[in-house]
Amino acid sequence: MTTYKDAGVDIDAADKAFARLKPLIQSTFTPGVVRDVGAFGAFYQLDHSRWEQPTLVSSIDGVGTKVKVAMVAGVHDTVGEDLVNHCINDIAVCGAEPLFFLDYFATGKLTFDVVGDIMTGLVRACKNAGIALIGGETAEMPDLYIRGDYDLAGTIIGVVERKGIIDGSSVQKGDILWGIASTGLHTNGYSLARRVLLGSLSGFVPGQKFEQLGGDTIEEALLRIHKCYLPLIRDLKEHVHAFAHVTGGGIEGNTQRVIPEGLRMQVNYNQWDRPPIFNLIQQHGVVPEEDMRATFNLGIGLVVIAPPSAEQDILRIAAKHNENPVAIGSVY
Repeated sequence: MTTYKDAGVDIDAADKAFARLKPLIQSTFTPGVVRDVGAFGAFYQLDHSRWEQPTLVSSIDGVGTKVKVAMVAGVHDTVGEDLVNHCINDIAVCGAEPLFFLDYFATGKLTFDVVGDIMTGLVRACKNAGIALIGGETAEMPDLYIRGDYDLAGTIIGVVERKGIIDGSSVQKGDILWGIASTGLHTNGYSLARRVLLGSLSGFVPGQKFEQLGGDTIEEALLRIHKCYLPLIRDLKEHVHAFAHVTGGGIEGNTQRVIPEGLRMQVNYNQWDRPPIFNLIQQHGVVPEEDMRATFNLGIGLVVIAPPSAEQDILRIAAKHNENPVAIGSVY
């Protein structure tokens, strides 16, 4: 006789883990949540009194091979927070308000401490943004993932007033590109970063501290949490023509997505100091500058595109959020 547990999937363990985590998930619920977790679908009621033409905005993403750094460091709560913040930023730059989030966690062998830490990060980010973690999926797949490995992805749903959609159509010649600092790599470029800094030929060992990184280890520098720009974007919206969330593809690759046809942009990469982690990657890996620019955010996690007349408003509002925007380029 062969059972599902013999095949490597322990349903009882998964049920017990869910029961222990349920109160944590429920702590994120907002007034729009209609049903408790555990149903076949997640239910959310939109408050139509707030909107004239509510338009739903969705995004799905993961944190890539940043999870491998989490495994090396034995730190798992930060990647959960990364995931939520990344997805929030993706819809916030469109003018949307996030409503709820759904996560997907897949692993070779379910370990409560790991899934519990990841859930803690997910919940922390959701509560910080005031959104509900309304549902998700946990999958134990021993033949697909080796023991100790896991992957993480998530989907976010938000809403924006139809006339308030920010899509770059207002961008004009002469607009200024303002760069808002990132905390580091955020959630992109980790395959290259890991190969250079954590690969078998890197010459570095886990836990090694670097003066160049302010005394941090490589793992600590690589695991810095993906910043959530939602509060800043909310306050800046009425003063700008577009936002770009800098993810895979770098500053130019992402900003180009909101530049109308017929216009071009230029970025001056000498206008800001790159965080030390990027210099370490480039120097130790002898990575060409072209690859650095196409792979990493290089210290700029959000680009704000606005007319020159909005400069004082942008600087004033950003200062309230402890941000120091840098003029990194322009539209022509």
